[in-house]
Amino acid sequence: MADSPRSFLFLLGSSRTGGNTETLARAAAEHLEPEAEQRWLRLAELDLPPFTDRRHVGDGATPVAAGAERTVQDATLAATDLVIASPLYWYSVSGSVKNYLDHWSGWLRVPGLDFRARMGGRRLWGVTVQGDEEPDVAAPLAGTLRLSAEYMGMEWRGVLLGSGSRPGQVLRDERALAAAKTFFDPAADTPGIRY
Repeated sequence: MADSPRSFLFLLGSSRTGGNTETLARAAAEHLEPEAEQRWLRLAELDLPPFTDRRHVGDGATPVAAGAERTVQDATLAATDLVIASPLYWYSVSGSVKNYLDHWSGWLRVPGLDFRARMGGRRLWGVTVQGDEEPDVAAPLAGTLRLSAEYMGMEWRGVLLGSGSRPGQVLRDERALAAAKTFFDPAADTPGIRY
Protein backbone atom coordinates (compact mmCIF):
# COMPACT_ATOMS: atom_id res chain seq x y z
CA MET A 1 0.00 0.00 0.00
CA ALA A 2 2.84 2.41 0.79
CA ASP A 3 4.29 2.35 -2.73
CA SER A 4 1.02 2.77 -4.62
CA PRO A 5 -0.97 6.01 -4.96
CA ARG A 6 -3.28 6.71 -2.06
CA SER A 7 -7.01 6.19 -2.51
CA PHE A 8 -9.18 8.37 -0.27
CA LEU A 9 -12.75 7.65 0.74
CA PHE A 10 -14.46 10.72 2.18
CA LEU A 11 -17.52 9.75 4.22
CA LEU A 12 -19.69 12.82 4.69
CA GLY A 13 -21.73 12.56 7.86
CA SER A 14 -23.66 15.82 7.81
CA SER A 15 -27.42 15.99 7.47
CA ARG A 16 -27.04 18.84 4.99
CA THR A 17 -25.13 19.29 1.75
CA GLY A 18 -22.24 21.73 1.56
CA GLY A 19 -21.99 22.36 5.29
CA ASN A 20 -18.92 23.63 7.12
CA THR A 21 -17.42 20.19 7.73
CA GLU A 22 -17.69 19.22 4.06
CA THR A 23 -16.24 22.61 3.08
CA LEU A 24 -13.22 22.07 5.34
CA ALA A 25 -12.73 18.48 4.09
CA ARG A 26 -12.81 19.69 0.47
CA ALA A 27 -10.30 22.45 1.31
CA ALA A 28 -7.93 19.82 2.71
CA ALA A 29 -8.51 17.49 -0.26
CA GLU A 30 -7.39 20.26 -2.65
CA HIS A 31 -3.86 19.70 -1.34
CA LEU A 32 -3.68 15.97 -1.96
CA GLU A 33 -1.13 14.74 -4.46
CA PRO A 34 -2.63 14.70 -7.99
CA GLU A 35 -2.37 10.91 -8.32
CA ALA A 36 -4.41 10.29 -5.15
CA GLU A 37 -7.87 8.96 -5.92
CA GLN A 38 -10.84 10.55 -4.20
CA ARG A 39 -14.30 9.13 -3.67
CA TRP A 40 -16.94 11.09 -1.80
CA LEU A 41 -19.99 9.38 -0.26
CA ARG A 42 -22.75 11.29 1.51
CA LEU A 43 -24.01 8.85 4.14
CA ALA A 44 -27.40 10.56 4.48
CA GLU A 45 -28.12 9.88 0.80
CA LEU A 46 -27.08 6.22 0.80
CA ASP A 47 -30.06 4.87 2.73
CA LEU A 48 -27.69 2.70 4.73
CA PRO A 49 -30.03 0.56 6.84
CA PRO A 50 -29.78 0.70 10.62
CA PHE A 51 -27.24 -1.78 11.92
CA THR A 52 -28.69 -5.04 13.24
CA ASP A 53 -26.58 -6.91 15.78
CA ARG A 54 -26.72 -10.62 14.91
CA ARG A 55 -23.98 -11.86 17.25
CA HIS A 56 -26.37 -13.95 19.32
CA VAL A 57 -28.67 -15.11 16.53
CA GLY A 58 -27.99 -18.57 15.09
CA ASP A 59 -24.28 -18.94 14.36
CA GLY A 60 -23.68 -15.20 14.90
CA ALA A 61 -22.55 -14.66 11.31
CA THR A 62 -23.59 -11.55 9.41
CA PRO A 63 -25.00 -12.12 5.92
CA VAL A 64 -23.14 -10.78 2.89
CA ALA A 65 -23.93 -7.09 2.39
CA ALA A 66 -26.29 -5.92 -0.35
CA GLY A 67 -27.54 -2.58 -1.68
CA ALA A 68 -26.31 0.57 0.05
CA GLU A 69 -24.47 -1.47 2.66
CA ARG A 70 -22.51 -3.28 -0.07
CA THR A 71 -21.70 0.04 -1.76
CA VAL A 72 -20.17 1.53 1.39
CA GLN A 73 -18.49 -1.74 2.39
CA ASP A 74 -16.80 -2.08 -1.01
CA ALA A 75 -15.76 1.58 -0.98
CA THR A 76 -14.32 1.16 2.53
CA LEU A 77 -12.25 -1.86 1.54
CA ALA A 78 -11.02 -0.20 -1.66
CA ALA A 79 -9.57 2.85 0.13
CA THR A 80 -6.10 3.22 1.61
CA ASP A 81 -7.29 6.27 3.54
CA LEU A 82 -10.69 6.77 5.19
CA VAL A 83 -11.79 10.28 6.09
CA ILE A 84 -14.73 10.62 8.45
CA ALA A 85 -16.09 14.13 7.86
CA SER A 86 -18.66 14.58 10.60
CA PRO A 87 -19.93 17.73 12.23
CA LEU A 88 -19.66 17.70 15.99
CA TYR A 89 -23.14 16.56 17.05
CA TRP A 90 -23.63 16.32 20.81
CA TYR A 91 -19.87 16.10 21.30
CA SER A 92 -19.36 13.13 19.01
CA VAL A 93 -19.95 11.90 15.46
CA SER A 94 -23.26 12.27 13.68
CA GLY A 95 -25.86 9.51 13.72
CA SER A 96 -25.11 8.49 10.12
CA VAL A 97 -21.40 8.09 10.93
CA LYS A 98 -22.21 6.12 14.09
CA ASN A 99 -24.45 3.81 12.05
CA TYR A 100 -21.65 3.34 9.49
CA LEU A 101 -19.17 2.45 12.27
CA ASP A 102 -21.74 0.10 13.81
CA HIS A 103 -21.82 -1.77 10.50
CA TRP A 104 -18.11 -2.49 10.99
CA SER A 105 -19.22 -4.75 13.88
CA GLY A 106 -21.28 -6.79 11.45
CA TRP A 107 -18.60 -6.85 8.75
CA LEU A 108 -16.25 -8.40 11.30
CA ARG A 109 -18.60 -11.41 11.32
CA VAL A 110 -19.15 -11.92 7.58
CA PRO A 111 -17.63 -15.32 6.75
CA GLY A 112 -14.67 -14.94 4.38
CA LEU A 113 -14.67 -11.12 4.36
CA ASP A 114 -11.68 -10.85 6.77
CA PHE A 115 -12.68 -7.25 7.41
CA ARG A 116 -10.40 -6.58 10.37
CA ALA A 117 -7.31 -8.07 8.69
CA ARG A 118 -8.01 -6.14 5.48
CA MET A 119 -8.44 -2.85 7.35
CA GLY A 120 -5.16 -3.23 9.21
CA GLY A 121 -2.54 -0.72 8.09
CA ARG A 122 -4.99 1.64 6.41
CA ARG A 123 -5.18 5.23 7.65
CA LEU A 124 -8.16 6.85 9.41
CA TRP A 125 -8.57 10.64 9.47
CA GLY A 126 -11.29 12.87 10.89
CA VAL A 127 -12.57 16.30 9.87
CA THR A 128 -15.05 18.22 12.00
CA VAL A 129 -16.35 21.72 12.48
CA GLN A 130 -17.93 22.86 15.72
CA GLY A 131 -19.80 25.95 16.81
CA ASP A 132 -17.90 26.13 20.10
CA GLU A 133 -14.61 28.02 20.27
CA GLU A 134 -13.12 25.57 22.79
CA PRO A 135 -11.23 22.76 21.00
CA ASP A 136 -11.53 20.35 23.95
CA VAL A 137 -15.22 19.75 23.21
CA ALA A 138 -14.15 17.77 20.11
CA ALA A 139 -12.17 15.30 22.23
CA PRO A 140 -14.99 12.69 22.42
CA LEU A 141 -15.31 12.67 18.60
CA ALA A 142 -11.55 12.30 18.23
CA GLY A 143 -11.56 9.56 20.86
CA THR A 144 -14.27 7.59 19.05
CA LEU A 145 -12.30 7.64 15.81
CA ARG A 146 -8.90 7.01 17.41
CA LEU A 147 -10.10 4.02 19.41
CA SER A 148 -11.90 2.60 16.36
CA ALA A 149 -8.70 2.88 14.34
CA GLU A 150 -6.65 1.22 17.09
CA TYR A 151 -9.11 -1.65 17.44
CA MET A 152 -8.94 -2.30 13.69
CA GLY A 153 -5.14 -2.06 13.51
CA MET A 154 -5.37 1.10 11.43
CA GLU A 155 -3.05 4.08 11.56
CA TRP A 156 -4.78 6.98 13.34
CA ARG A 157 -3.96 10.30 11.65
CA GLY A 158 -5.91 12.79 13.75
CA VAL A 159 -8.73 15.29 13.38
CA LEU A 160 -8.75 18.53 11.43
CA LEU A 161 -10.87 20.89 13.52
CA GLY A 162 -12.59 24.03 12.34
CA SER A 163 -14.93 26.53 13.90
CA GLY A 164 -18.23 27.73 12.47
CA SER A 165 -21.96 27.33 12.82
CA ARG A 166 -23.75 29.11 9.99
CA PRO A 167 -23.11 27.85 6.43
CA GLY A 168 -19.74 29.03 5.10
CA GLN A 169 -18.49 30.31 8.47
CA VAL A 170 -15.54 27.91 8.51
CA LEU A 171 -14.05 29.88 5.61
CA ARG A 172 -13.31 32.62 8.17
CA ASP A 173 -11.32 30.21 10.34
CA GLU A 174 -7.81 31.02 9.15
CA ARG A 175 -6.13 28.51 11.48
CA ALA A 176 -8.26 25.63 10.18
CA LEU A 177 -7.70 26.61 6.54
CA ALA A 178 -3.94 26.83 7.11
CA ALA A 179 -3.92 23.40 8.81
CA ALA A 180 -5.99 21.97 5.92
CA LYS A 181 -3.11 22.63 3.52
CA THR A 182 -0.88 20.03 5.19
CA PHE A 183 -3.41 17.84 6.99
CA PHE A 184 -3.15 14.89 4.60
CA ASP A 185 0.63 15.00 4.42
CA PRO A 186 1.72 11.44 5.29
CA ALA A 187 4.93 12.77 6.87
CA ALA A 188 3.09 15.09 9.28
CA ASP A 189 3.90 14.89 12.98
CA THR A 190 1.99 13.08 15.70
CA PRO A 191 -1.74 12.95 15.05
CA GLY A 192 -4.12 14.74 17.33
CA ILE A 193 -6.59 17.55 16.99
CA ARG A 194 -5.19 20.03 14.50
CA TYR A 195 -6.60 23.48 14.01
